[in-house]
Amino acid sequence: MSTLIDSLNGNGFVVLPGIYSPQEVQSINQLVASVHGTALMFGERQFLTRTPGLQELLLNDSVRNLLREIAPKYFIIKSIYFNKPPAANWPVAWHQDLTIYVKEKIETIGFKNWTKKGNEFGVQPPTEYLGSIIALRIHLDDTNEANGALKVIPHSHSMGVLRNNTVSFTDRDSVLCPVPAGGIMLMKPLLFHSSSRSATDAQRRVIHVELCDMELPDGLEWSQKTMV
Repeated sequence: MSTLIDSLNGNGFVVLPGIYSPQEVQSINQLVASVHGTALMFGERQFLTRTPGLQELLLNDSVRNLLREIAPKYFIIKSIYFNKPPAANWPVAWHQDLTIYVKEKIETIGFKNWTKKGNEFGVQPPTEYLGSIIALRIHLDDTNEANGALKVIPHSHSMGVLRNNTVSFTDRDSVLCPVPAGGIMLMKPLLFHSSSRSATDAQRRVIHVELCDMELPDGLEWSQKTMV
């Protein structure tokens, strides 16, 4: 397991196939359809909160054992559903994930770029918070080059927060991260990543869950904090 932690901390990402059985993937898809309907969804924020019963399905024995080893004190801070069907098919440029969500806006040293979406506030925290976050990306479909799998720049998370206009990454610098249905990708959100437009009609459904082990200062509270 130390090799897994070393890879995640060193490269900034790890792909692990076979975390969910085909039956478990089917159960997840059936629950999502029963709650949200069968119409195509392109993206949905606060996905665990808006999908009762989903967390229990996602945190199967394999995931719980994994988190006990690599992130025993971590809790959930964000959950998003992504899809890339033909009706919502666009490329995503190179970027880092720099926003966390809190319940209330409280001006705090080191927290900047405030936004508001729905019932929560987005803010960019100091780098030590971003560096402590682990993203768990659960793949419900085979994800490959044809349907817009993530591309990443290995080790780039170790550079800290960079302005996009100061970097010039290209596909030649990148590694493609195909993940089979039922597999997961662990990623550090400061890792530069992008995805191409899908060239197929296949869906690319991913449930993106972020975890952290740091409490916020000065009365700030994680808006989606959920214990694992």
